[in-house]
Amino acid sequence: MTKLISQIVAVVAMNLRSLPQRFWMSFAATLAIAVVVTVLLSFLAMSNGFKATLTGAGSDETAIVTRSGSKSELNSVLGRDIVNLIVAADGIAKDAEGNPIYSPELYVVVDGIKRASQTEANLPMRGISETGFALRKNVEIVEGRMFEPGTNEIIAGASIQREFSGFELGTTVRFGKTEWKVVGIFSTGGNAFEGELWTDARTLQSQFRRGNSFQTVRIKLAEPGNIDGLLKTVEDDPRLILDVQTEADFFAEQGDALSGMVKFGWGLSILMGLGALAGALNTMYTSVASRASEIATLRAIGFSNISAFFGTLVESVVLSLIGGVIGAIAAYSFMDGISTSTMGGNFTQVVFRFELTAELFKDGMIMALWIGLIGGFFPAFRAARLPVIVAFRNAA
Repeated sequence: MTKLISQIVAVVAMNLRSLPQRFWMSFAATLAIAVVVTVLLSFLAMSNGFKATLTGAGSDETAIVTRSGSKSELNSVLGRDIVNLIVAADGIAKDAEGNPIYSPELYVVVDGIKRASQTEANLPMRGISETGFALRKNVEIVEGRMFEPGTNEIIAGASIQREFSGFELGTTVRFGKTEWKVVGIFSTGGNAFEGELWTDARTLQSQFRRGNSFQTVRIKLAEPGNIDGLLKTVEDDPRLILDVQTEADFFAEQGDALSGMVKFGWGLSILMGLGALAGALNTMYTSVASRASEIATLRAIGFSNISAFFGTLVESVVLSLIGGVIGAIAAYSFMDGISTSTMGGNFTQVVFRFELTAELFKDGMIMALWIGLIGGFFPAFRAARLPVIVAFRNAA
């Protein structure tokens, strides 16, 4: 066994030392794998950042109530009478005076101009109260001040200010026939709420002629994650045709909006991977052919066919892993942390950042490893099975 291991190490070292003699062929195969890994990690980083932005907005301490069947806040409509009924349910946290803690909220769509492309996009504008502000974690006014209830004042999320023009502190923006003044910039730690505009709910109802209706009700739970009391109230009252979820679950479902894009990314990467695999096979078959005399000499002096097999296979894996590392570095350098926006479940822009993690890097390297293993296996098998006399004849 020791002799076999020594032979394998010797053949691997010889193959790797001879790589400069096949530089351009090896470089082409490595580059192809690097491109595959870069594309794969780019799609995965986009999906990861999008989901992190949405799931970071959700909390198990808060329930969100929408009209039954609405897959987004925008499609939900709740009258004040419905709100009054649902907040009488059990399991709702109370304030010092014994009143339920809840926030009925309005959600409308307004226009914004993307800084990068100067094109129009739908932006979410939320009517909220002080209670709604308190129900969200990590909310902080980083510039300016809070809006005054009853006025046409708004505060803009930091992501909105970063990605869209016209929302700087102190500016006035027009939505339809109404002008709004930006009096503050808020941060929520980079989650989905940071990509919204907030104003007083009553004012928004008046300016958008929504009467006394809302889209959602956010309710602070007496026990985190326990929505049984709310569900029982909905089941017992036929007037309440509602869906009740924890905020965490609600945003987790919204985060699935890019699942199709992730599947497309994997599909594209696999197709490109097949091309890279063809390149790896060609490279390794050429490598075996060019080293036929070396393989024959080693076999003639007593090296086993197993050493020839592993020597070729390791060469293929090494080239693939180098390509994987280059691809991962490229993806990290050009993609990680990039801020962008895309259409979310509410038909409005969700601002998020590409986010590469160690788990995603592992996925990229696993794909590179598989390309190397498959691309090297058959040429390695050929090297191991190559008769000595044939190898010398081919070399001559």
